[in-house]
Amino acid sequence: MYKAAMWLKKSIAGAVQTLQPTVGGTYSLSGQNVNTQSAMQIATVWACIRLISETIATLPVGVFERDKAGRRKAIRDHWLYSLVHDQPNANMTAVEFWEAVVAQICLWGNCYCLKSYSGGRLVSIDPLQPDQMKVETNERGELVYKYKTKTGVVPYTEDQIFHIKGFGITGLIGLSPISYARNSLGAAMSADEASGKLFANGMRAGGSISFPAVLTKTQRKEIREDMVENLAGTAKAGKIMVLEGGSTYQPLTMNPDDAQMLQTRAFNVEEICRWFRVPPFMVGHSEKSTSWGTGLEQQMIGFLTFALRPYLTRIEQAIKKSLLSPAERARVSAEFNLEGLMRADSAGRAALYASAAQNGWMTRNEIRELENREPLEGGDELTVQSNLTPLRLLGKVSDAAKAAKNAILSWLELPVLGGSDEA
Repeated sequence: MYKAAMWLKKSIAGAVQTLQPTVGGTYSLSGQNVNTQSAMQIATVWACIRLISETIATLPVGVFERDKAGRRKAIRDHWLYSLVHDQPNANMTAVEFWEAVVAQICLWGNCYCLKSYSGGRLVSIDPLQPDQMKVETNERGELVYKYKTKTGVVPYTEDQIFHIKGFGITGLIGLSPISYARNSLGAAMSADEASGKLFANGMRAGGSISFPAVLTKTQRKEIREDMVENLAGTAKAGKIMVLEGGSTYQPLTMNPDDAQMLQTRAFNVEEICRWFRVPPFMVGHSEKSTSWGTGLEQQMIGFLTFALRPYLTRIEQAIKKSLLSPAERARVSAEFNLEGLMRADSAGRAALYASAAQNGWMTRNEIRELENREPLEGGDELTVQSNLTPLRLLGKVSDAAKAAKNAILSWLELPVLGGSDEA
């Protein structure tokens, strides 16, 4: 009974404490050892992670504050702005920092940063190696971060670590995409290896040499050294094989088409893109993809909505939870501006600004600020198109419009309008 109780206690403790899954090298069904380093050598994995991390890292981050009336305004004099927009730590720019953050989430499912304070104020957030971090819970249910260094394991509390979690099922840590995709990645690695070996043999399949009699051990060694090794490899492709003593050479008939090598590698691209929710055309795989502009545009919108938006929301909420005090969370927030993706689309920006100015939800100076231009006098007024007039005012002329019309009539030496408001 005592042994059973002790076993149950250890099982419960192990299930509660250990939250971090193993993300080191694990063997896939194909026999390939899959880890973050080997996975990044797959072109599709590199392209997907680079696309997601660089796109998010180059989006501008703004800090906003709500006043007592609930109105929100952008602020730049808050300490959080310089931290998340300019320079998160002494060694990184904001682009380099967010690029590393998102890449770690894509690879390990988690990003851990050490928070440093000066005079009670947060002044630096430095990324840590996710594969050296182990997350546990203590008896009170609090998270404990144990970081492995060269000198030993350093424990950190939840208040000392800025933790951004990827997709997960416990809500306490994220799951490693590389660990869970190891069979898909292993298949891609095996296909690349088979393709490489085929090219190493000069695009020639293997074959067999048959002899009419049984060879001695010495004869086999001489044939292997003089014939096989001298004719194998791309550098020796095209050499002439001389056979004697009734021997015949029989090549293997399997070729890349028979082995469906090209189809397999194309499927691996689509399979890996599925893990990262990236449209294959965005990593250079245009097979089975429409070439029409509207089709690509809709896929691009899907990428922004379903691939990038979850990362952005996770980071924004982690900033509010971990970097701001409870008193500041109610009024201060940090947000990525997706409109930063429109910097290369002049026509799109022009249409957006025209709609904003004509419908009265942005001023001219706010638009000029987005274009890095100086404000103009009178540019802080919200304006609307005059044709958007209530029906009850149709046929009426405002004082300003009446004055302008009278000026034109006077210039044309025609009778000006009287006191009536009718047009």
